[in-house]
Amino acid sequence: MDRVILAYSGGLDTSVAIQWLRETLDVDVVCVTVDIGNERDVEAIQEKALRIGATKAFVHDARTDFVNYFVWPSLQAGAIYEGQYPLATALARPLIAKIMVDYALQEGATAIAHGCSGKGNDQIRFEVSIAALAPQLRTLAPVREWGWTREDVILYAQRHRIPVSVTIGSPYSVDQNLWGRGIEAGILEDPWAEPPEDVYAWTMNERHTPAEPSYVEIAFRNGIPVALDGDELDGPALVERLNDLAGSHGVGRIDHVENRYVGIKSREIYECPAATVLHDAHAALETMTLTRDQMRFKQHVSNELAHLIYNGFWFSAHTQDLMSYVASTQRFANGAVRVKLFKGKCAVVGRKAEHSLYNEALATYGEGDQFDREASAGFIKIAGMAVTNQARSQLLLGAGATDKLMRLAAGQRADDEGGSDA
Repeated sequence: MDRVILAYSGGLDTSVAIQWLRETLDVDVVCVTVDIGNERDVEAIQEKALRIGATKAFVHDARTDFVNYFVWPSLQAGAIYEGQYPLATALARPLIAKIMVDYALQEGATAIAHGCSGKGNDQIRFEVSIAALAPQLRTLAPVREWGWTREDVILYAQRHRIPVSVTIGSPYSVDQNLWGRGIEAGILEDPWAEPPEDVYAWTMNERHTPAEPSYVEIAFRNGIPVALDGDELDGPALVERLNDLAGSHGVGRIDHVENRYVGIKSREIYECPAATVLHDAHAALETMTLTRDQMRFKQHVSNELAHLIYNGFWFSAHTQDLMSYVASTQRFANGAVRVKLFKGKCAVVGRKAEHSLYNEALATYGEGDQFDREASAGFIKIAGMAVTNQARSQLLLGAGATDKLMRLAAGQRADDEGGSDA
């Protein structure tokens, strides 16, 4: 009998998948649950898998690897998808795929199964990663094959006495790890509807947050956070502590209509307290250690990496090449950032760096100013020479040329005499 490794979360879809794979394909199902800070009783999940019908069930603690090899590189890169999403779920998928491959080779499995639907991003992230790491293995997607509605899946679970926490009356789909919590489905599929408070678990409603702000100082080494308020912590402990602190002030709620790689828009609710704070703090540190040109170019790299990670191409050569550039930019990202947490907001209120490019003697308008103002006139003349030359030879010719130039700058045709939008 063939053996299949199932990426098992203990949730509705993967619990039903155990029964469906055995019943439909007549295979042994080996469940692997990867602990990446899911804040769940992993031993209970393991027992549940065996009770439903899994041949074996493993639990793999990957919290440290997740933070060190996936979260921190993405933080160094400043990778935030569409300016809002810190990529919590997207970062976890390639690691889970790698661990599934390891167990498949260990257990002599011929295929790896996941619980992703046919319209989400995770199916791509899993299958592209598996194909890159072990192209000889097949991938199975039971949820994609059965094509049921969420209500159908719940009814199937009830018929087969599969214990699940989701009900038709509360059909949220939740995925969480150390870096964030994502919630979708149910009322959230209406982008006009305000998310009800029961979707949130990590962040306090602003009405109930403390009346006084909290301040926290975050120390960085090579762009990686290493301490909070002078207390050195390993990656998972630092993220967990910051999740608790920032979440208690309501920091990290994200309501995002995002563009999925499969071509649809999806409304997602995220809770990312630590990720929100650390991205803001890291960006502030880089303002002290990167030049203007480095910051400008790194914005392009950050955006490209965010799309690569979101779309499932962590193990691509393109991602590796861009990450090499990012690592180079972090050589001098050593210092500290102080942030203020208050009523759902994270504000950077102080920053310092060991190799700071900020020079107070050049920046000050007060006593001690060393900036050479006399050099500015020549600098401006040279910097603007191309614009001046082009204006004289091409743009400012004839009566009304200035008005035409203004209309051009506003996106209107130069020959539109009326000045109305063309």
